[in-house]
Amino acid sequence: MAELLVDFITSLDGYASAEGWPGWWGLEGPEYLAWLGESPENDWTVLMGATTYRLMSQFAAAGEEGVDELTAMPKVVFSSTLDEPLTWANTRLVDHDAVEAVRSMKADDDLPGLRTIGSLMLCRTLLVAGLVDRFRVVVFPVITGSTGSERIYDGYPDVGLQMVDSRTFDGQIQLVEYVPTVLSGPPGR
Repeated sequence: MAELLVDFITSLDGYASAEGWPGWWGLEGPEYLAWLGESPENDWTVLMGATTYRLMSQFAAAGEEGVDELTAMPKVVFSSTLDEPLTWANTRLVDHDAVEAVRSMKADDDLPGLRTIGSLMLCRTLLVAGLVDRFRVVVFPVITGSTGSERIYDGYPDVGLQMVDSRTFDGQIQLVEYVPTVLSGPPGR
């Protein structure tokens, strides 16, 4: 059975991006970039929603640095607003229920694994459906309270997290990896 990894990049205060800030908040360093290039999940299928697809495919079309590896990866976009053919290489459109489609993909023994990029609503939907096996968060050392956008965890249920890995890159960027369990409420109720 294929594993599903939800992968988030965030500011310390839980934002996926911030107005006027560069990608990775301008703090990506050589250790972090090397880890990205060597990641064992680089041959996994990437799952995303329409908003993330539009943004990332624009970066790819503009020749943005660091998007080549993502372009080469197999990608599945879940959307009822996009139409075939999608222009970004190695991308397939799924216009029906994401939970049903991902459940079917996870059952495919030929897939090495599945991972997300961005796509906050898709990630939340897959977590609530019990399909997420690992939850990885890379925290950049900034607080973007005034400029932050896309609060990652808004609308999430309560989730217990069992840490299975952690790491520091370039003396400042924290990676934490968890096995998630959706809770029916606070423990001990």
